[in-house]
Formats: sequence, structure tokens, C-alpha cells
Amino acid sequence: MVVQSSAVARYVDIAHDLACRVRSGELSAGAELLGVREYARVLGTTSSTVVRAYRYLADGAVITLADRRRARIAGDGAIAAARLLEPERVFRLAGSDDPALGILLGRLGAAVEPVGARGSFPGLRAVARGEADGAVIHLRHRDGVYNEAFVRTVLGGDEPHLLHLWWREQGLIVPAGNPRGLASVARISGRQVARREIGAGTRALLDQLLLAEGIAPDTVAGPELSSHVEIAFAVALGIADVGMGVRAGLADLGLEFVPLLWEPYEIALGREALGAARPLLAALRDPTLQRAVTALGGYDLAHTGTVRPVGSGCARGDSAAVVGPDSGSTGRH
Repeated sequence: MVVQSSAVARYVDIAHDLACRVRSGELSAGAELLGVREYARVLGTTSSTVVRAYRYLADGAVITLADRRRARIAGDGAIAAARLLEPERVFRLAGSDDPALGILLGRLGAAVEPVGARGSFPGLRAVARGEADGAVIHLRHRDGVYNEAFVRTVLGGDEPHLLHLWWREQGLIVPAGNPRGLASVARISGRQVARREIGAGTRALLDQLLLAEGIAPDTVAGPELSSHVEIAFAVALGIADVGMGVRAGLADLGLEFVPLLWEPYEIALGREALGAARPLLAALRDPTLQRAVTALGGYDLAHTGTVRPVGSGCARGDSAAVVGPDSGSTGRH
């Protein structure tokens, strides 16, 4: 067995203590640490030991270092600190289905483990029960704001955050040529409609849109399916006249898409799970992954990989305007 020297153990202890303070929020992003010599005097250790501790934290992206300037906590320091403290933790992900999400998970391998039933509501419940670390959600509140109110209600005691994956386009999936001339949900009554199961965000969205048109959701008939791919297949096979789903990947099936709205697609998670989510952030910022997602069609990655805390207030505004990525008004925030 190799015995670690006291000097090495000391710099690791110093780095661990600082990482804990960053993860807890005691040291926030941008905060300046003491200079090397000053901190060494405070701790009663050598300057070289503090230098090694700072370098260790910098290599882990917890702090930033610049020549002749003091160290500062990095912008994503809390996430990096949590990952540094729990390097082997696997992020358990529940919630919504999405074609691009499948690409992302394929890049992450064992760093992320899909768990539980699909759907935004089941995903949030899994996080609340401790069965998952994060849930992919897209839940539109009646005031037009996505996700935040639901996250506050279910995960409010866990200092919840939202990790933004991308904006995606939802709409009607129809056969080539749109033979029934479907331009909105107002005309799908009486048709066989392929829908997501109850509990899925896309099912909730469809029901909202139907109610806005004065159509009772329980009067709509058609298969209930567990993924967007299955919805597209149902239309392609003639099992359904129309489906509600995302634009991605329809071209190969000879289907057309009637756009209805753009929505934010995000992961809800508590503060303690931020560190385990760091591999997700790294993958989302990879240009190769971004190109693969964009190639599917119906995605906007302008703000991908951003993380924000969900506070006690309620943001206002209609985040579900009927627009496209090239529109002068995006309807996105």
C-alpha cells in the first residue's frame, strides 16, 4: 500500500474544504479567494501546498486562475465542485421522451442512467421520491410559462434548478400532402389521433389546445403511445389520421408537419444533483452533438447547457407563441 505524504494529504484536504464551500453556496460564482501566501498563513501551511490545492480545483473547473491575479470561483463552480466531490456518481434521469435526447444519452454512456416511466409528470414524481436525480420536462402552465411552477411545487424544498437542453417544435404529424387539410387542432375532432399517454407533457399540451378550441379531450379517439417515434409510425402506417408530436425525423417516413408552437425542453433537478449532471453539460456544449441534434430538424440550441435556479417568484409571459426559429418574433425566452 502506498502511504500518502502529509503534504499531499493537506492539499487535498484544503481543496475538498473549498469545494464543499463552493457547492453549498458559501463561495459563489465570481468570488475571489485569498492570495496564495495569505491563505497559507491563515491555514498554517506552505505556499506550495496552497498552490497545489488551487491547481487541483482549477483542473476540476471549480475555480479560474490568471497570472498575477487571485483565484476566483468559476461560473459553473458549484456544479464542478459537486462533481469533484462525487466523481463516480451516476446521474439517474427520468421523464420525457425526445428523439434528440436519445442522441445525447448515446454520447454519455454510463454517466447517465435512464430510470422510471416516461413522461414529464412521472419524471418529476420520481425525483421527488428520490428515485431519480433529474427529470426531463416540458409542462406549459395555463399562464403560458413552462416548467417553473411545476418544479417549485414538486421540488421546492430541494433548491431546484432547470438545465436547458433546447427548444423544440411541436405540431401535427400528417401524411404527405396533408390530405385532410389539417391546420390546427380545431379540425382533428372525429379523426383517429395518435397521442402520448396521460402524464406525458405532449399529451397535456394537446389537451390544453383542444380545450382552447372548445373540444373535450375525452371525445378524441385514437391510439395512446409511449414515444414520439411511435406516434410518427402510427401515422405512417395509417393507424392514425394525425398525431401530435415533434418535427424531428419525419422526412424519412414521408410525413409532413404542421407547426403549432416552440417549447423549452429542460431537466429539473435539485441542487445536490448538480454535480452529477456535469457530464450532461459537457456533452451539450460539444459542437459534434449540437450538429447531430440540429440535423434532426425542429430544434433550436441557442441557449443549450444553461442552468438557472428556480426561485420563489413566478416569471410571466407567453413562451408558447406559434413561431419558427427564423421568425422575427421567437416567442421564446
